[in-house]
Amino acid sequence: MPQQVVNGAQLMCSMGMAPSALVVLPVNRVMCGNQPAGNIMDHKPMVNILPFGLCTSPANPAVAAATAAAMGVLTPMPCIPNTPAPWVPGAPTVIAANMPALDNTCKCMCAWAGVIQVVMPGQVTTNIP
Repeated sequence: MPQQVVNGAQLMCSMGMAPSALVVLPVNRVMCGNQPAGNIMDHKPMVNILPFGLCTSPANPAVAAATAAAMGVLTPMPCIPNTPAPWVPGAPTVIAANMPALDNTCKCMCAWAGVIQVVMPGQVTTNIP
């Protein structure tokens, strides 16, 4: 069974070089395991999703420019997440603040070709049916 994702969950991007933490602001007023519970709308870059160290995606303009300057040698640059779309698919059986809850099987797509996934949901006591 999937687990509810909460504030402090550990995330990883397929194009990033380091893990990051999910920040769920307490504005939804839904708690789980003494932490604010996430929903699919917790996808805002630099607010909910923090940088993943260095980005290795050639689709990222900063990486493309640095790689071109290094004569084609892939040159990672600092990550700046670009996540315009909500987490998918969400958990339609559990609603948190009028949106589907965020569980540990959800993925968030970065515009620079990265796939962000949950490594550790931040709590291990609450499952989502």
